[in-house]
Amino acid sequence: MNIRRIRYARLQMRLLGRRKAFSFSVGVVRELAGWKGWQNPMVRLAVLVVALPVLWLTITTPLTEGQQLVFALLTFGAALFLRLLPGRYVTQALIVLSLVASTRYLYWRLTETISFDTWLSGLFGTGLFLAELYAWIVLVLGFFQTAWPLERKPAAMAPDSSTWPTVDVFIPTYNEPLKVVRTTVLAAMAIDWPRHKIKVFVLDDGRRDEFAAFAKEVGAGYLTRKDNKHAKAGNINAALKVTSGEYVAVFDCDHIPTRTFLQVAMGWFNRDEKLVMVQTPHHFFSPDPFEKNLGTFKKVPNEGELFYGLVQDGNDLWNATFFCGSCAVMKRSALDEIGGIAVETVTEDAHTALKMHRLGYSTAYLAVPQAAGFATESLGAHVGQRIRWARGMAQIFRTDNPFFGRGLKLAQRLCYANAMLHFFYGLPRLVFLTAPLAYLLFGSQVIQASAITIALFALPHLLHANVTNSRMQGEFRHSFWAEVYESVLAWYILRPVLVAFINPKYGKFNVTAKGGLNESEFFDWDISKPYLILMGFSLLGLVAGLGKLFWDFDADVDTIVLNLIWTVYNLIMLGAAIAVANEARQVRTSQRVSMKIKAALRSPDGRSHICTTTDYSEGGVGILLPVPLNLPVGEQVKLTLQRGTDEFEFDASVTMNRGTHLGLQFSPMNTQQSIDFVQCTFARADSWVVWGDRRKSDKPLTSMREVAWMGVRGLKVLGAVLLNEIKRRRVSPKAAASVPTAPGKARA
Repeated sequence: MNIRRIRYARLQMRLLGRRKAFSFSVGVVRELAGWKGWQNPMVRLAVLVVALPVLWLTITTPLTEGQQLVFALLTFGAALFLRLLPGRYVTQALIVLSLVASTRYLYWRLTETISFDTWLSGLFGTGLFLAELYAWIVLVLGFFQTAWPLERKPAAMAPDSSTWPTVDVFIPTYNEPLKVVRTTVLAAMAIDWPRHKIKVFVLDDGRRDEFAAFAKEVGAGYLTRKDNKHAKAGNINAALKVTSGEYVAVFDCDHIPTRTFLQVAMGWFNRDEKLVMVQTPHHFFSPDPFEKNLGTFKKVPNEGELFYGLVQDGNDLWNATFFCGSCAVMKRSALDEIGGIAVETVTEDAHTALKMHRLGYSTAYLAVPQAAGFATESLGAHVGQRIRWARGMAQIFRTDNPFFGRGLKLAQRLCYANAMLHFFYGLPRLVFLTAPLAYLLFGSQVIQASAITIALFALPHLLHANVTNSRMQGEFRHSFWAEVYESVLAWYILRPVLVAFINPKYGKFNVTAKGGLNESEFFDWDISKPYLILMGFSLLGLVAGLGKLFWDFDADVDTIVLNLIWTVYNLIMLGAAIAVANEARQVRTSQRVSMKIKAALRSPDGRSHICTTTDYSEGGVGILLPVPLNLPVGEQVKLTLQRGTDEFEFDASVTMNRGTHLGLQFSPMNTQQSIDFVQCTFARADSWVVWGDRRKSDKPLTSMREVAWMGVRGLKVLGAVLLNEIKRRRVSPKAAASVPTAPGKARA
């Protein structure tokens, strides 16, 4: 018994000693990170001069396998320790560790593994190295771009509103239905700005009579032109010629601005004479195809949140904020100086900002959502939109390369270059998805080293990059999800990017459709063909590898196992891509927005009941009551909503009664009531500010488990779809012909 107590006491002493050592280490790191001397440029320069030779030696010094293992464990242990500590300087230390591990891996690949026995191994091996080189360049540029986000806050306007400038609000539209454009126009009409200093214009490239009538009814301007040359850019440029506001605010026709948009965005123009553009985030209150089809809406950050949550904030530090085509304000004089919105490429927004920066002007980014709109409804539309972005960025890289020409600082060139190079990921991603098949199917050794050595160099590179990116991006991008997005889009952006790089003038502008419906769930065979082909080859490689592992006694087991693990990882990503192609139903014509707003319900007996909204749309609202009300479906009621101290009452009927939860449908509204409703809901100043507050930050292991489950889910979906297709084809030709399956689509 005494021996046990002595052992227990020794264990407690050891744990106490370790805790003290850990606390001491944390204290030292915090003191170093918080040292004010880091703000001195000379101190930072001195550290850089000393550190660079040390880092180079660390990267290039050859080590035995045992030494490399110790090095990897020590550096990764340091990264895990630093990850627990707060502070931006700690983040910089993590970046340094990641760059050392990744650059050491690339240096090792270049100096020790590029030697091939056959032309096939040389082809596959060189392709893999170039893909890794591309990934390393994007990693380095990404760290540079986002290492220190500016986090600019809104600046107050002058107290005297008579000194505020005049603003023209442009809402370009082409083929979108009026129900999509209507709410945006009504919200823009209600923006808090002196009435005689703001004008709202509908720029209708569809030249539709119903739009002209609607604009006249609500008091908005209506502008058209004879042709649709240069698409959206040409539409805005035509409007610039016949309007006169000192500033121009641009909204896509489905981006609904809050009433505080201009007061939030305009303040910085008074502080910086060179400032010509302020961009705010593109926020979406509807799920994109990934979120809808995978069920991750409001749980996992979507594809665009990294850009609007972190990248643009990082750009702002270097005066490299891009114009994103909507939710932005620009100074008219600067637009006139560069000849209006850029028309040379299909990403006219980023190209316009590049032209402004070349003239020495400043741009700014405010990470405060002040408008919200519809995300793309289908995967096909989403892919089409990304194809246009990718093609446009390749066009700019080819015709107005940021590395050349006058006017840009080095940091601006790097930020623009990273934005453009990002869209060249198609070929590298396809290389990573097929690289292990070179060995499993053809016996080609793409990396001339043992599997153990490869793991000792590659794993630190991958793990450090993951930990560091999780630290920097965790609020806006969860680990492993980037690979899912890229796997879905890689095949589709590959050709447009290569063609645009070779022939920048090839192709035309395509409009992203909004407001569509999916009557039923279906599997999109057309969009999923590349994933299915890649999955087929990966499964073939998996079978071949397992065959070699169990029946080829002369095979290199370690190499086979390494490539099998890589193939399984790729199958998970391809499975998730297939799951995205299984389109969920979308039958609502008006997207519901979840939001709690205080309200009052007046029942037919004249009594008022305090309640809270649960969600709302253009046509109705859900409310939560403290006690159940006996109101039958179809009962006429009145709902009162507030905007500040003002109250607005709307006629409605009960469509659903579940005790304390009621669903209401609004009666037809006149123009003023529609404006009042939009002001109380979509255009509220606080509508989108706390949208993502409840979402959890990234946990790499949790994210890995989620993505793995999505991969398995994709395989199940594929199995179910194939089974249904087999059953359908067994039906008699007459009955099969009656099955309502759209071309290229199968019911899941």
